[in-house]
Amino acid sequence: MPATDGGSAKVVDVLLVEDDPGDVLMTREAFEHHKIHNQLHVVNDGEQALQFLHRTGEYASAPRPGLILLDLNLPRRDGLEVLAELKEDPGLRVIPVVILTTSQAEEDILRSYALHANAYVSKPVDFERFMDVIRQIDNFFITVVELPR
Repeated sequence: MPATDGGSAKVVDVLLVEDDPGDVLMTREAFEHHKIHNQLHVVNDGEQALQFLHRTGEYASAPRPGLILLDLNLPRRDGLEVLAELKEDPGLRVIPVVILTTSQAEEDILRSYALHANAYVSKPVDFERFMDVIRQIDNFFITVVELPR
C-alpha cells in the first residue's frame, strides 16, 4: 500500500538482507500478496549488504534504499556489524533499518537499539502472521512516516 505524494504513488527501494531462502520467498510473496509496489532488492550476507550500500563491486549501480530489512544471523558479517557500519556512515545513517530476525534475545534487542536500529521485529513462524508483519512494516515506514529523500 504505497502512500500518495501529490497524486503520485511513493515507491521506495527496500533492501532485504536475508540468508534464508524460505524467508526471502515469504517476503517476496508478502510484497506480491499485499500489492506492495516498492522495489525489493535482496542480498544474502553482511558483506553483500555493505557492498550494496556503499555501491561497490557488482553493486556499483545499486539504488540507495529507502528502507532496510536486516536479519541478525548472517554469514560473513552479522547484522549487528552491518548495522554498526552503516550507522557510522553519514550518507547511510539516515536510512531506516528494521531488524527482522528470529532472535528474541534481550541482548540482541538492546544491542540493535544501541546501534540505532529504527525497529526490532521478531519474525513470526506462522506464514500468515509473517505476511501481515511485512505489510505492517511497509505501511508504517512507507505510508505513515516521512522518509528522507
